[in-house]
Amino acid sequence: MNTFESSLNANERQDLIDLRRDLHRHPELAFEETRTARVVAERLQAIGLEPRTGVGVTGVSTVIGNRCDGPTVMLRADMDALAVSEVPGRPYGSRYEGLMHACGHDAHTATLLTACSLLQREADTLPGRVLAVFQPAEEGRGGANAMIGDGLLDDITPDAAFGLHYWSGFESGLVAVTPGPVMGAVDEFHLTIKGRGGHGAIPHTAVDAVVAGAAVVGALQTIVSRRSDPLGAVVCTVGEFHAGTGFNIIAGEARLSGTLRCYDQQIWEVLPGQVEEVVAGVCSAHGCEFDLDYTRVDIPLVNDHDMTMMVRSTACDLIGADNVIDFRTLGGEDMAEFLKRVPGCYFFIGAGNEEKGITAPHHNPGFDLDEDALPLGVEMLVRTAKRFLTQGQAATCPPIGTKDKA
Repeated sequence: MNTFESSLNANERQDLIDLRRDLHRHPELAFEETRTARVVAERLQAIGLEPRTGVGVTGVSTVIGNRCDGPTVMLRADMDALAVSEVPGRPYGSRYEGLMHACGHDAHTATLLTACSLLQREADTLPGRVLAVFQPAEEGRGGANAMIGDGLLDDITPDAAFGLHYWSGFESGLVAVTPGPVMGAVDEFHLTIKGRGGHGAIPHTAVDAVVAGAAVVGALQTIVSRRSDPLGAVVCTVGEFHAGTGFNIIAGEARLSGTLRCYDQQIWEVLPGQVEEVVAGVCSAHGCEFDLDYTRVDIPLVNDHDMTMMVRSTACDLIGADNVIDFRTLGGEDMAEFLKRVPGCYFFIGAGNEEKGITAPHHNPGFDLDEDALPLGVEMLVRTAKRFLTQGQAATCPPIGTKDKA
């Protein structure tokens, strides 16, 4: 873990950890974050802020600073948990069976609340305003759009937007800041293939949905290998395949579901049509009919170049250029909806620690994060916000480091 000058004293650091653990014990699914929203609102009120609640169902926002004639910077955190059963044994483990903060949103919320506390101390001298946003329903349920639809950006339009994600995939103390496409578009599909059931010994009298489904699984990969630019990353994963009722019965129906992901806007726009073409062709060749439900979940997340350089400069000042790395993932994130409307940057804070056994990936029952990384996240949000408000971009940061982030 890199050492850096933190604005938090020992008591504040412990409060940050305690808050994260409290939220971790009480995970709530998308649009059900009532306790979390209440904790957020009470914390904001306790430091003299006026929270707006119920934004996008369960979202919370507040404004720090009074300078309406200056710039406004938005800081965002997500609050929702996942339907995952946590590995037992942790003293701060989930109290709710089948629910878990398996992606670090508890830490994101605690980090932004702590950053709000530090910024509020300087509210009278800030040369602008900070819009703090605590978003519900990031995990594929459209919480960002729900808040936008409720007018979040109407009364106070931010000039820049920043957010962070703790990442267990690389070591605690590193910061990953990358311009351009950083997280993927996420599409979801559900497919039902309809054949005609029959006896396993006389297949010519039936129409086998399993054979057709298996052919679809293989054919979909041609979208990646033969229909998309090889320089544009595309993933097609069939995650579910359900069919059949017995070893000697030909299945008359097969149900498949999966996801497609990419960075490139042009590739993304044609994916639904390509999937339908493949499915229709394969099913026709096998004498089957089909129903296809194709859904857009997240748009590509694209960082603004200038805002990214500002974040990189902040990270370089804090931890040195050798600890600032490049990182992209085809995981989805609906911070993309804010960055579509407001120039900004979404960055990652390393939170893995092999010595502490913190190595499980996100959305895994064993997921955890190194809490020693939390003060760095707070510092990054506070310093980036202040740098933007004062328009004080530091000297150009040296090239991105090459430390192993796997």
